[in-house]
Amino acid sequence: MSQAEDTAGTRRDFLYYATAGAGAVATGAAVWPLINQMNPSADVQALASIFVDVSGVEVGQQLTVKYLGKPVFIRRRTPEEIEAARAVPLADLPDRASRNPNRAGTDATDANRAMDEAGEWLVMVGVCTHLGCVPIGNGSGDFGGWFCPCHGSHYDSAGRIRRGPAPENLHIPVAAFIDETTIKLG
Repeated sequence: MSQAEDTAGTRRDFLYYATAGAGAVATGAAVWPLINQMNPSADVQALASIFVDVSGVEVGQQLTVKYLGKPVFIRRRTPEEIEAARAVPLADLPDRASRNPNRAGTDATDANRAMDEAGEWLVMVGVCTHLGCVPIGNGSGDFGGWFCPCHGSHYDSAGRIRRGPAPENLHIPVAAFIDETTIKLG
């Protein structure tokens, strides 16, 4: 093999590799916008977590905020509401799961649904688990909690389904106190 043939082979190999490399870069440049458009938009990312000031919520009051396009009920329960919720045996509940990602895999006792040890704060997504209606709160329904008038689902003072077509307890979002008066959702 002569040096001219060896040089030609090297140039040919270089052209193959350069062409393949340029093709890969061009393909990546064409495909990236299609993949990138699947990422969440800036307004969705901004709502990934919100901070709620609860300093003005008195015992027995409820605050409703919008989080990820859904109402979230933040209730500061009375001692009577806490006592009533804690007195309910698990056997009386149609849904025995807490539906609380903050305490995943736990049962639906009131202590597993409340935000604090005392049970004073309850935070729930305010969407009926039957067909997505927004239940009426402030002691409504037959169990002193929330009532969905659309189809008749009754929730107790811990947001647990007690009667009606709803299959699950009201869901609890990821939430935590970051100080004494601020709750972070998300």
